[in-house]
Amino acid sequence: MAAGLSAAITPKAFRSFLSSHHTPKPTPVFDPLLQLRKSSYGARRRTNFAVCFVLEEQKQSAPQILNLVEEGSEDVRENQILIPARVAEKLARKRSERFTYLVAAVMSSFGITSMAVMAVYYRFSWQMEGGEVPLSEMFGTFALSVGAAVGMEFWARWAHRALWHDSLWHMHESHHRPREGPFELNDVFAIINAVPAIALLSYGFFNKGLVPGLCFGAGLGITVFGMAYMFVHDGLVHKRFPVGPIANVPYFRKVAAAHQLHHSEKFDGVPYGLFLGPKELEEVGGLEELEKEINRRIKSSKSS
Repeated sequence: MAAGLSAAITPKAFRSFLSSHHTPKPTPVFDPLLQLRKSSYGARRRTNFAVCFVLEEQKQSAPQILNLVEEGSEDVRENQILIPARVAEKLARKRSERFTYLVAAVMSSFGITSMAVMAVYYRFSWQMEGGEVPLSEMFGTFALSVGAAVGMEFWARWAHRALWHDSLWHMHESHHRPREGPFELNDVFAIINAVPAIALLSYGFFNKGLVPGLCFGAGLGITVFGMAYMFVHDGLVHKRFPVGPIANVPYFRKVAAAHQLHHSEKFDGVPYGLFLGPKELEEVGGLEELEKEINRRIKSSKSS
């Protein structure tokens, strides 16, 4: 017989792992929780830490069982710690990606806007140096800038259906998969659309006359559409950067919900356009689903 120390962290009573016919029944020498258990009878059970001195033979089985339980507990704790760590790491990466794209979007927006305003100002100031006001050229420039911006919506709808979801799917597919990093291969299309806009603006800026004025207006319209597309599509719909009060404009909410239905493919990819997406859904009978998606986005924005 030898004096041993037994420790138990459990809501159940401590039981010896030794059978009664091999060893005499353990006789407790000192139990500091005896009075506590008596006084708390009928109260809610809680996990207790009991320390008891008992007279028992030393066996290897009990400590081994205790060690296994402790080792298992450590594994559980590690899993519980690792899961939140992975979530925190993912959220940090998402915040970094959104900040990177936000910086790129803001810099490009301010740069393009300032260049466009200066180009318009200097072009017409140079045109009026001789004292004449080229009204026809000015009217043609602004009219074509509005026409080009509207026309880009129809061009984007056709290209989205006939090219991006067909022969250029290997590039556009990156937009329909979870994005890894701040940019995706689909962003190349923004650069492709910027090339003709820059060419038209340059030709119209450095030349005088009605035709250069029309070219300047066309380039200006493409630029305006590209900036609006970036804020509504990339910012509002896909949340690549915060857009502020734009998210509270009712029609833009409808546009965002319509484009989200395009990604769900509930209507075979319709709508393929962006700003006229709700009209496309109306033509295929998708107004009910559109309202559901709008309400879902409103609830999601309020809870976040």
